[in-house]
Amino acid sequence: METGETLAAARREYTRAGLSEEDLTASPLELFDRWYAEAAALLEPNAMVVATTSADGQPSARMVLLKGVSDEGFVFFTNLASRKGEDLAANPRAALLFPWHPLERQVRIEGTVETLTDAEVAAYFATRPRSSQLGAWASHQSRPVTGRDELEAAYREAEDMFGGAEVTVPPEWGGYRVRPETIEFWQGRSSRMHDRLVYVREGDGWRTLRLAP
Repeated sequence: METGETLAAARREYTRAGLSEEDLTASPLELFDRWYAEAAALLEPNAMVVATTSADGQPSARMVLLKGVSDEGFVFFTNLASRKGEDLAANPRAALLFPWHPLERQVRIEGTVETLTDAEVAAYFATRPRSSQLGAWASHQSRPVTGRDELEAAYREAEDMFGGAEVTVPPEWGGYRVRPETIEFWQGRSSRMHDRLVYVREGDGWRTLRLAP
């Protein structure tokens, strides 16, 4: 069987659960916390797709790890000179996607993006394993390298530079907070009649609506 035929036939029925308006909470962050707790046993439940757009309109998406969530928004850390950093400098808006396939769920978020303060970045950086701290110095994310040897040499240089001293935050490393304007909770249902309930920010509060699947 050719690949195209295999893909065309690939499907499954979603029957685990439903999502009704009665399940909604006053704040979408409360419902996100509830869903995240139910996803906690999955492999890297905090892995999320971050989609950005360049100044000339080219979209780009990649997986990163959520490192904080509050009423203020969703936080992740990265190299500010990476492709995503360049995109966000030109167009400070992003979309997030949590693909919790085993639960037949997705959470989709769209909003504006702000750069974290130096104090917020330093506080998180201090919690990272030393090896990850050194890796942040060694990798100039998204830029071409000649091969694996170059990366490993850069890591050894970072080890030599700090010796046994505390590893400081690299100058091009930082973080972002996505302030949500919409948050969609997607629950798979049979016959592709999925439940899609969306929170839309209105002033200091939220309104909700249901979308057709």
